[in-house]
Amino acid sequence: MKMLIGAAALALSGLAAAQVTPPEVVRQQQQELQRGDPPRWTRPDRTEAAQLATLRKEINAALREALEACKQQGAGAHSDCAKDARSIAQSDMANARQIRLATRDMARTYETSGK
Repeated sequence: MKMLIGAAALALSGLAAAQVTPPEVVRQQQQELQRGDPPRWTRPDRTEAAQLATLRKEINAALREALEACKQQGAGAHSDCAKDARSIAQSDMANARQIRLATRDMARTYETSGK
């Protein structure tokens, strides 16, 4: 049992050593956390153009995440996965105005489950 605990501790210390954050980055992160979220994160986009710009950023971010997930798949599945991800992103971009309207209406819904 002691050997198992020792092995686990050694493995965890190896992970910690591999993920060392430089002290200046740690200080910067702590300062940012103390300031809280920037106001722009909670300020709604007021114009249609701003809403569409945000939606396009979100579609591109989703595409990047999907492509990263595709890399985790095997060689044969990777190209099909990437092709599907790009197709979905292209479709979302083409339908951005309809998506904006649908999500705008969803933002006005209220939780009624009593939670």
